[in-house]
Amino acid sequence: MTSPLHLPATAASGRIHRVVPAEIKDRCPNWSYVGFEVHRLTPGDKLTQATRGQEHMLVIITGTLQIRVNGQDLGELGQRMDIFSRQKAAGAYIPAGSNWSIQASTALELAICMAPGSPGRAVQLIQPNAEPLELRGQGANSRYINAIAMEERDIADHLLVTEVWTPQGNWSSYPPHKHDRDNFPAETYLEETYYHRLNPPQGYGYQRVYNDDLSLDENIAFHDRDLVLVPEGYHPCAAPYGYTLYYLNVMAGPLRRWRFRNDPNHEWLFIRDGATKPS
Repeated sequence: MTSPLHLPATAASGRIHRVVPAEIKDRCPNWSYVGFEVHRLTPGDKLTQATRGQEHMLVIITGTLQIRVNGQDLGELGQRMDIFSRQKAAGAYIPAGSNWSIQASTALELAICMAPGSPGRAVQLIQPNAEPLELRGQGANSRYINAIAMEERDIADHLLVTEVWTPQGNWSSYPPHKHDRDNFPAETYLEETYYHRLNPPQGYGYQRVYNDDLSLDENIAFHDRDLVLVPEGYHPCAAPYGYTLYYLNVMAGPLRRWRFRNDPNHEWLFIRDGATKPS
């Protein structure tokens, strides 16, 4: 049986994923913040959207595009053609009350990350910098992090966006942690999506989403371009031997702060390894 938290791609091209809070209440009754789309376009294809009462963050998974926001030509954006090269993503933050359009210059895979927002913030282009990726964890728990827009970067009202590369055979978002209680500063409520890519693409990965009393306990075998919803609970994932895992994380909630609680059964792993961040 397929988990309600597991969303395979709906098409090979065009819009392959769409998450709208009002449309997934059957899967996640309390889901209110995170919206998400992925589009696969060919050169020359165009896409236009109005943000209305949401903020959007465009993340270029692969390819290049021309972008216009509120009628202003902002030029070409993007350079990464292979996500497994571990180059950082380019993208754009577009505030609520805006209109944007893009045209694919090359084959393009584009993620649109969405959350409630208010007009007034500036449009910001996100360009890759020369800083090395953050190496987090150690041994079979090591992975590489690019914090595209976490709370240290005051760029958004609610959105938090990160991309992660997990080497073959390793675990990620591990040891297990959760952020499903609005109890700042101890913990914050953040819904989260994982958009997974695998290399080579015929592989699979594993993600578990569970809570303390196991009233939620989903065990998901995901494939290339699958999406996993995390409405609550702990959510570790793993890449089998022979397959490198990339994922794009989108989080949002009432407060743009990432404060998490470790699974107390596995707290000793944090203490032993000196881990401070689980992504």
